[in-house]
Amino acid sequence: MSILCFGSANIDDTYRVPHMVARGETLAATSVVRRAGGKGLNQAIALARAAAGRLDVAFAGCVGADGAFLLDELEAAGVDVARVQVLEDERTGLAVIQNDDAGDNCIILYGGANRRVTPELVRRALAFYGPGDMVVLQNEVNLVDEVIDQAAGRGMQVALNPSPFDASIMDLPLDKVDYLLVNEIEATQLLKALGAASVGGADIEAGEAAATTGAGATAGDWAAVARALGERFRSTCIVMTLGAQGAYLIEGGTCAHVPACPCKAVDTTAAGDTFTGYFLTGIALGDSALAAMATAARAASIAVSRPGAAASIPSADEVVAADEVVADGAGVADEGVADSSVVDGAAERLV
Repeated sequence: MSILCFGSANIDDTYRVPHMVARGETLAATSVVRRAGGKGLNQAIALARAAAGRLDVAFAGCVGADGAFLLDELEAAGVDVARVQVLEDERTGLAVIQNDDAGDNCIILYGGANRRVTPELVRRALAFYGPGDMVVLQNEVNLVDEVIDQAAGRGMQVALNPSPFDASIMDLPLDKVDYLLVNEIEATQLLKALGAASVGGADIEAGEAAATTGAGATAGDWAAVARALGERFRSTCIVMTLGAQGAYLIEGGTCAHVPACPCKAVDTTAAGDTFTGYFLTGIALGDSALAAMATAARAASIAVSRPGAAASIPSADEVVAADEVVADGAGVADEGVADSSVVDGAAERLV
């Protein structure tokens, strides 16, 4: 089986700040670092590191001439970059990231070359793939709809992480998506766009605000949102991540919660991309969705414990070693990867 990650590659400029800058505020950063990033690049590297040579992983997209080092990063991780187009008349996508003392981040994106995908690039990139292969997509490039249509027409499995979420998501052929991966904010935005005003008696607008601000919602509070997604997309395997509160799996009419692996967060920039890469690799290698989620949670806990985006994504060996540490009873809940049961309750069947 082969996996093609068709997405964005960015130059990430990360500013370390004591807190997120407020409106009208001028804030001095304590450091600035330039690294490889972009959701597409991050997920491609996560896929390749998780696969560890057991699957063919390729990346397709566009970069400017200033993005040559991004291709070096991808190749070093074992990703085939033959389907990347280098544009001489456009700069590479850029992300300006604030990373605060709590480990949280805010990101401003400039699409640049990422928004220059052409129908010809889509056709050429997908020409090598067929039934059983998988395409992994985000929402940082143009022509996502065309990639989904062509990939589904070739019999490929389609995995979509609709991030960043905007109105264009609702124009995509979502019925052709096999795996939908969202965080709690994207989940509420999607339900709102689908016309849902409330879920389980809870106001969607309030839920979106709580997710955005980090106000006290628990994993249990998000169960109704997870179930509502399952009702809307009954033929799709859905993963809804909740950061430190774990994730929900909605598949085959059931909804199950998988806990996070407690850790001390330093930088959460690549947490979701790491989870996505490890989860989808597990699926491609034949793991059950719940087993793949447990591995993905472990990998994400390692990624957030160190700075950077692509640089923070662990190797498969590191994830295995972390599992062995936990199995030996050596995990420490407030300092690193710690105990993680696969599911903290029986799966709930959707009505």
